[in-house]
Formats: sequence, structure tokens, C-alpha cells
Amino acid sequence: MLLTTNQTQQMNTAVTAIVTLAIAASLAGFADAQQRGRLPGDVELEKGPLGADDFEKNALAVLASIMENQRYRNVPQHDGRLLRILAETTGAKNVVELGTSTGYSGIWFGLALKKTNGKLTTYEIDAERAATARENFKKAGMEDLITIVEGDAHKEVAKLTGPIDIVFLDADKEGYVDYLSKLLPHIRTGGLIIAHNINPRMADPAYMEAITTNPKLETVVRGGMSITMKK
Repeated sequence: MLLTTNQTQQMNTAVTAIVTLAIAASLAGFADAQQRGRLPGDVELEKGPLGADDFEKNALAVLASIMENQRYRNVPQHDGRLLRILAETTGAKNVVELGTSTGYSGIWFGLALKKTNGKLTTYEIDAERAATARENFKKAGMEDLITIVEGDAHKEVAKLTGPIDIVFLDADKEGYVDYLSKLLPHIRTGGLIIAHNINPRMADPAYMEAITTNPKLETVVRGGMSITMKK
């Protein structure tokens, strides 16, 4: 179905509002997690995720097990919840993740994609991590939602075609610019590029330049993540 110019503008406005609200929610969770303790009478701003059905409850149990038992670094829980919110509220059908690790962020995406009838393609260069992620996806009941591609993502992503709704970058930070240049043509208008570990110590200046000076992109950076919308 083709959208009119007005409908496209309305969709972009809605996506921008969703992104802003989701980031605000993420920051609230981050601040709350960083507190050393609340004063008597303070309002609890955020609680842990609650499963709405057996599928969600099982997936959340797998996520908890990953955080407790697996040594590889994954995104924090509040970042995972933000990824799920963004994917579900934008109705994402095609999500691409660079850097599977053990599948933690992939399962958060899977929770959304179960609702949107979408798919995740996730790339991991380390065979051991890929094997662990594959097992975690199986435990979460997401084998049909998620495809793991083992190998160098810089080469493998060249095989992708669009339209892509969301790209999540959580791999080699110095490679973010290359990923962006290869994937941006396939990202739909209103689609998102989300990059993890964006802070003064770890961010690649070239990537920040690429996402903040292109007039076809709108970028916000908060809480260690950048979220960029393709106009």
C-alpha cells in the first residue's frame, strides 16, 4: 500500500514521538537502577518486566538465566526493554542486529517480533557465542523468529535486501560507519538505526559525525545509546 505524503509525514512524526517517549522511559530506568537507595515516600518509577502469557513468561525466564549465568557481555535489561518497545510500537517486520553475543538483545527483539509477525537476522563472528545464542533462542521458543548468520558481518550484510525497519549495532565500534553505509540504503523511510555503547569514552567520532550531519537522518543520544531515524 502506497502512502500519501501527508500519511508519511504523520508516520514520521509518530515514530519520533515514540522514540522520545521510549528514551525517556529508558533513562528513568537507568537513573532508578543507579540509585543507592530511595528515601521513604519516594515513588518507585520502574519495575521488572511482567509476562502477559506463557510465551512471554518463558522468554523472560530465559533472559533472567542469561544475565545470571552467562559471562559474555550483553545489553542491560532496561536497554533490552527499550529495544522491544521500539520494535513493537513501530510494527517492525524486518530487524537486523550486528553482534548477537549470547542472544540477550535478540530475545528482547523476539518478544516484539512475535507480536508483529516479523523476523530478526542477527550476525555473530564468534562461533562459541553463536552456538550459545542459538540454544538460548531455542529455549525461548524463537527459532522461527530469529536467524543467526555466523561470520564477518561486514561481508555478510552485503547480501541483505530491504526494506529494513530497524538496525541494531552492538558489534565492533570502529565498524559502525561501514555498517551504516552498507545498510542505510536498505532502511525504509521512518526506519531506525540504534547503536549501543555511545558515550564519550567509546563512541567512534566518525560514526557520530555520520549520524549527526546527514540532513536525511534525525539522531538523539541518551543513556549510552543513539537512536537515528531515516527521514
